[in-house]
Amino acid sequence: MSAHALYVTAAYGITAVVLAGLIGWILIDQRARKRELAELEAAGIRRRSDKAGTVKS
Repeated sequence: MSAHALYVTAAYGITAVVLAGLIGWILIDQRARKRELAELEAAGIRRRSDKAGTVKS
């Protein structure tokens, strides 16, 4: 394997590892945000954009 092919293979490998790490980080963070949102909604705190949950006087 030439030095150029080794360099290209290493670059692709590092890129794949970084992309997999970023995707994993996003998925883990998404689960955490959904859990936090569920806890807030269970505590009775609603989103401002949730018009169905508000009572008009």
